[in-house]
Amino acid sequence: MIKRGLSPILPVAARAPAEAPYTIGFYLMPRFPMMAFASAIEPLRAANRLTGLPLFEWRLYSRDGAPVRASNGIDIAVHGSARDKIALDLLLVCAGTPDAGAGDETVLKWLRSAARGGTAVGGVSLGAYLLAHAGLLDGRRCALHWESLAAFAEKFPRIRTTTDIFVIDGNRYTCSGGTAALDMMLQLIATRHDRALANDVSEQFIHPRIRGTHDQQRMAVQSRLGVANRKLIDAVGMMENAIEDPRDVRDIAAAIELSPRQLERLFAKYLKVNPSRYYLELRLDGARVLLAQTTRPILDVAVACGFASASHFSRCYRTLYGCKPSDERTPAPVSRRIVRRAQSK
Repeated sequence: MIKRGLSPILPVAARAPAEAPYTIGFYLMPRFPMMAFASAIEPLRAANRLTGLPLFEWRLYSRDGAPVRASNGIDIAVHGSARDKIALDLLLVCAGTPDAGAGDETVLKWLRSAARGGTAVGGVSLGAYLLAHAGLLDGRRCALHWESLAAFAEKFPRIRTTTDIFVIDGNRYTCSGGTAALDMMLQLIATRHDRALANDVSEQFIHPRIRGTHDQQRMAVQSRLGVANRKLIDAVGMMENAIEDPRDVRDIAAAIELSPRQLERLFAKYLKVNPSRYYLELRLDGARVLLAQTTRPILDVAVACGFASASHFSRCYRTLYGCKPSDERTPAPVSRRIVRRAQSK
């Protein structure tokens, strides 16, 4: 364990000899998310800088050793390819699309070989898809971005998905992407060295709290809606927790000790919509995600979102989005969906 003095940065000569650096490889898939990648690699650099010791080393890989273009259009040079023999402590796959590596036996064999050789493996953002295709997450718990959970769970039923921001299940590391990668790497730093170093690294990135594995991915209702009214927050929370079997709005009002009329005034004041309409749109938003990311029959999606019939579901869906549920099987660009929704109001 490293003990640090008063100065946050000490020269190498002033430090005791360290053990061999912990070496992490990053396999980058085309269109990988830059924020998640940076959030994973920058804490390692900061830990080295703060201690004055080479605690961590890293190497970047692509399928053929050529630079990889991130989703923001920036090309990143790498050190090697998926045909190289590797000696790593941890290999993380960074990907941003659900089709990442599907059917690419060269890469899948490389990942399996690394795991058999004792290398811990993991996925950043949608990198879990590649690990799943390689069979390296079967029977394990896995974190994934909340938008992709339903589709991933349907495709890989032997993997236990969670809404946690990151999961370390033995020698398998997965995180939901974005800044969750920072928290996962801070956990790694704390485990390998000490919590104080992890705290110092966190502060370097103006990250005031190291989130734990069980922190939820999505904002709390209060933050998401930008309101502080406790009764409104409780009402929306009840709606979000009862999508498949919707509660009567009158029952929700009674549960938070309001009359239906008082609840309507509360929604009108803060959300500019009545409670029934808000609840309906909440359920339809959930249906849209299921339609776009899973192959479940439309009737199953309707039932999962609290609709008694496919015809009623279809009418409500068309009214809100300007298209039929079946049209979402070939998803429209996000910008088009925004236009549809704006036009329906």
